Amino acid sequence: MFKFFKRVSTVVGSELNAMIDKAEDPVKMLDQYMRDMESDIREADSAVAKQVANEKMLKRKTDDAQAKVEKRQNQAEQAIEADDEDLAKRALEDKADLEHQAELLKESWEQANQDTSELQHKLDEMKKEYQQMKLKKDALQARAETAKTKTKMNRTMSAIGSDDSRKGFERMEEKVLQYEAEADTSEDYSHESRSLDKAFERLNTNNSKVNDELAELKKKMGKD
Repeated sequence: MFKFFKRVSTVVGSELNAMIDKAEDPVKMLDQYMRDMESDIREADSAVAKQVANEKMLKRKTDDAQAKVEKRQNQAEQAIEADDEDLAKRALEDKADLEHQAELLKESWEQANQDTSELQHKLDEMKKEYQQMKLKKDALQARAETAKTKTKMNRTMSAIGSDDSRKGFERMEEKVLQYEAEADTSEDYSHESRSLDKAFERLNTNNSKVNDELAELKKKMGKD
């Protein structure tokens, strides 16, 4: 009944590393250990309750036997006072048998009482150890969860800095630079085209103005 607690105490001392080495889930395994310990405690509680009941029964029988012994003693004394030696003798003979039974019952009760005390002491130790294991389990589970989170973050950060990720990032950067270069080239071409159009517009405007002035001058000088 109590062997499991000793085994768990040994296991919990180095359970985290052992479970990780075996690819076991520490959180689930520790929960299972606690459930097993709870089951052991319930079993021990039941055994102690039965032992207490047995010890009380033996104590009651021992007291009853001792009371009968005292009763036969009193009856023997009453028979002597009544000058009935035969009745007194019978009472004393029965008293002897009852004393033997009472002695056996007393020995059984004393042993049962000792066993009950030992079992209750062990049960108290189990419950105390269970509370200690419960606190340690909570701490170990917190450490396990923290370790899992760190591992996950480290893997994520490692992936971010991997060659594939870096090369992909650089490739996208080159594409963006290419898009920007194409946009600048397109803008320069558009600007040159507009500048050329404006130059011809100014030329046409100037020629028209010159032609108008020339025609006006000829008209004025009668050369038209």
